Amino acid sequence: MRRLFSTILLLAAVLCASAQDSTQTLRFGYLSYEAALRSMPDYATVQMRMANLRDQYQAEAKRVEDEFNHKYEEFLDGQRDFPQTILQKRQSELQELMARNIAFKEESRRLLQQAEDDELALLKNRLAEVLAQIGGERGYALIINTDGNACPYINPQQGEDINQLVQDALQ
Repeated sequence: MRRLFSTILLLAAVLCASAQDSTQTLRFGYLSYEAALRSMPDYATVQMRMANLRDQYQAEAKRVEDEFNHKYEEFLDGQRDFPQTILQKRQSELQELMARNIAFKEESRRLLQQAEDDELALLKNRLAEVLAQIGGERGYALIINTDGNACPYINPQQGEDINQLVQDALQ
């Protein structure tokens, strides 16, 4: 919603400036940012690295979960025979292990998101450079991202679809 409001505000400012100088027509480009990002040659490599990292975290989470389940089964099998102090100690160990497992899952989600953000940052910077270059060369006042149905209608006489231009520049 904030992005849509920002886009509308920016368009209004540009249109007001354009209305004051009626000799100049507003030109803009539009594209699907997500499609442009996915068309980059390095995007598949980033996705593969992220899948490998995700698999490693999932394997570790599974190992830790199996360890917890094994200890829990041992606890259930012996709980009738354990003296009270050993029973409490085992319960405490299980609770601690469960808390560590939960903390690991949360931390791994955070680390995966951070790794993905870091990996995609380079691609997004490259895309921003290409968009700035195309925008400057074609004399655009702005380039609009059409993802998320932010712009349900664009007049093709005033705007230019630059999806193919961007994809060609990124190759």
